[in-house]
Amino acid sequence: MIWPQVVKDRIKSGHDRELVHSYPYRSACPSTVWNELISDAGADLFFAGYTNYFLWTQVPAFPEILRRKVASGCRVRFLLGDPDGEVTRQRESIEDVALTVSTRIRITLEHLDRLGPLDGLETRLSAPEDAINHVSLSVFRFDADALVTPHLARLVGHDSPLLHLHRRGDGGMFDRFSEHGEELWNSATPKRS
Repeated sequence: MIWPQVVKDRIKSGHDRELVHSYPYRSACPSTVWNELISDAGADLFFAGYTNYFLWTQVPAFPEILRRKVASGCRVRFLLGDPDGEVTRQRESIEDVALTVSTRIRITLEHLDRLGPLDGLETRLSAPEDAINHVSLSVFRFDADALVTPHLARLVGHDSPLLHLHRRGDGGMFDRFSEHGEELWNSATPKRS
């Protein structure tokens, strides 16, 4: 009778089976995980972090990967916070770090501009009414995998926890977080060139 309970305790059987791995800090997630997820995605890459700044330092040859993905027909989307928005200013005051939130967003926008116009690459800024929901939760989706960072109080993104999810069915954690990202995307404003 002991073994069946031990096995039950170790095997994921509900919605928690979508949880691949958890990290106490986003920065604890190896760059190889990011690189694999981005490289393996074929249909959809969705970067819905508030600044997405770290991707250019975390993922080797990130611009080239993005170009290849778009050229192969993969949809690539970036959802960013508004660098001039009120929530951005509030977050800068909370974080109180030299590399400000608005600067990190602007650096990402500059990197995206350097890619040039690419069919299949879209960039939007979160709507003012959704910015507080966006800054508090980052969702990065790679086809059926996602990396999710719920931002903790006064911490910078890399100091917040990260969950790696893999979709296993309808209505699980992957879908819940994915729907959150899509809702923010649908009300966001396309970036002006």
